[in-house]
Amino acid sequence: MRQIRTYEYIVVLKKSSVKIINIISILMLAISVIFFCYDFAVQFNETHYRINSKNSLLLIWITGIIGWVAFCNIQQKKGVEPNYRFALMLAAWGWFMHPQAMWMAGVFIVAAVFERPVKVAPEYAFDNDEVVFNSFPTKKYRWNEINNVILKSGMLTIDFKNNKLIQGEVNKDVSSQLESEFNNYCIERLNAVVEI
Repeated sequence: MRQIRTYEYIVVLKKSSVKIINIISILMLAISVIFFCYDFAVQFNETHYRINSKNSLLLIWITGIIGWVAFCNIQQKKGVEPNYRFALMLAAWGWFMHPQAMWMAGVFIVAAVFERPVKVAPEYAFDNDEVVFNSFPTKKYRWNEINNVILKSGMLTIDFKNNKLIQGEVNKDVSSQLESEFNNYCIERLNAVVEI
């Protein structure tokens, strides 16, 4: 059984705009729909205006992609972050069925897999052993790699011994009491490493 990990503090930073990721996803899906519509028209003409199994699949992919993009637009108007993974997977399936463009399926699968992780707000989790960053893949830093950690005026700063510096703005206002409590915790952890 997998052990559930708890952290003393989790600091969530403001995330950068995901607008460009959404635009790229929509552009990829639009290219797919155009290609599938063209393929449907060619197939429909070749079968003398009859629907066969391949035409049926093309219709499912086209309507599924358009329907999911419409759903995402409705969600976005409600203030919910759109997620195009399902439509990207449908498009990947469609591209996979075309032997000349099968490699496109791989591109769409990669886009579907990475779309969600790149949209997640950056988080740093602090416990007695390490500092964990929720990137993909997850990055872990031991306390003995760190010179200083400070949270001040809504800005988190992590200073590493190798001269690397991470700074980011916290996504919510933090009370001065919580700020002080967090900074004292980090000082204790850093001092504990020095004493060992």
